[in-house]
Amino acid sequence: MSVRDLIVLGSASAVPTKARNHNGYLLRWDGQGVLFDPGEGTQRQMAHAGVAAHDVTWICVTHFHGDHCLGVPGIVQRIARDGVEHPVNAVFPASGAQYWERLRHASAFHDTEVIREWPVSGDRTALDLEGAPFSLVARRLSHPVEAYGYRVEEPDGITMLPERLAANGVRGPLVRELQERGRVTMPDGGTVTLDECSTPRPGQKVAFIMDTRRCEGVRDLADGVDMLVIESTFLDEDSPLAARFGHLTAGQAGRIAADAGARHLVLTHFSERYRADDEHRFADEAAAEFGGEVTLVHDLDRIPLPPRRAAKPRPPQ
Repeated sequence: MSVRDLIVLGSASAVPTKARNHNGYLLRWDGQGVLFDPGEGTQRQMAHAGVAAHDVTWICVTHFHGDHCLGVPGIVQRIARDGVEHPVNAVFPASGAQYWERLRHASAFHDTEVIREWPVSGDRTALDLEGAPFSLVARRLSHPVEAYGYRVEEPDGITMLPERLAANGVRGPLVRELQERGRVTMPDGGTVTLDECSTPRPGQKVAFIMDTRRCEGVRDLADGVDMLVIESTFLDEDSPLAARFGHLTAGQAGRIAADAGARHLVLTHFSERYRADDEHRFADEAAAEFGGEVTLVHDLDRIPLPPRRAAKPRPPQ
């Protein structure tokens, strides 16, 4: 069965708390599992969440601060120990290759050959790997160390309209031919095109944006996404701290979602300076800027992707 959701394995920022583990997010997408920023303790959080090393097909690290990568050794060694046979694509900033190498081989273990490394550099890198149901775009952000955000994007498709097929007399093998060739010749010699019997189906899009100030990369990644997973380390009253350390406030995250036309805003990466009874303030500040759905995450939450955007059928021709 097709599953598309986000499993939150951790949602703290630099310092984990009793309630929040270091970062870790598994985006499940039709049999693919994109593990973003596995922080310390991610392997155990996966056990609590009921997901396994075999569920991971991508590891995407935004940057090499510890709360975003100290779980890499455990994940890699678990992939090896459990005998994962499928390729696991590891994406990370090329400028941090020395840190990746240390994490990748942090201790003695029987290694695995399934890890495929994809270091990214420059302002923008696009990965469109054969067999993946989506493309992955990395975009440089604004943080004291080089950091990238990621955008998972499904290609646009089409939805066949049974009533239009019937009205045009297209049935049986002709339907497949129409889908593959874009047009069919009918027994009477007439031609029916794909546009006459289908409607556009927008591909789903998810953006994952961690430690950063507002910047062009943030805007590009968030543009028109169905789900925006974004840090909101600080409350608005601490915006000078956010700017100093290269982070966002909850209100800024809400404004980014509103400007981008996002559908579902997912807030995470909360500073340990705040108490549990401050949580509602993050959601309130984001909601004051963004009128769509807002979710303030907790560890082990499962958040489904929103249903597909409805596309207007093409007018009959």
